[in-house]
Amino acid sequence: MITLKPVGWVRGGRRDAVDDHWGGERSVIELAAELPESALFGLDTFSHAEIIFFFDKVPEAEIETGARHPRGNPDWPLTGIFAQRGKNRPNRLGLCTCSILGVSRRQIEVGGLDAIDGTPVLDIKPVMREFLPRGAVRQPGWASELMKDYW
Repeated sequence: MITLKPVGWVRGGRRDAVDDHWGGERSVIELAAELPESALFGLDTFSHAEIIFFFDKVPEAEIETGARHPRGNPDWPLTGIFAQRGKNRPNRLGLCTCSILGVSRRQIEVGGLDAIDGTPVLDIKPVMREFLPRGAVRQPGWASELMKDYW
């Protein structure tokens, strides 16, 4: 068993987890009260952050551990949950690279975060070129089709 405590919460943005058109979303990540304001010092010097969050609205009964058709579309292949990025994952963890629009005291304003209002944030990491993929990124055609309207 692993116990995690949120470092913050998503405020604003969407209230419902709708699959597409996240690119225009703006929201704020509010730091947890027990963390010092200094935890965010220097984050404003980065253009992007990776936000790790918990899909707390996904009921345990809807968690998928095997294979399924992405988004329930039978035209796409039966694919294991770890070959997808859906919210119904075994540990319900989400990861999104979003733009940092501003940092003010205990808040980070972000763009393109695909988490809804009230979502617990588990970690915040700055994006550094050296951690981006080295070499070409490969993916199947169905993934490109699924993502065409995501952002």
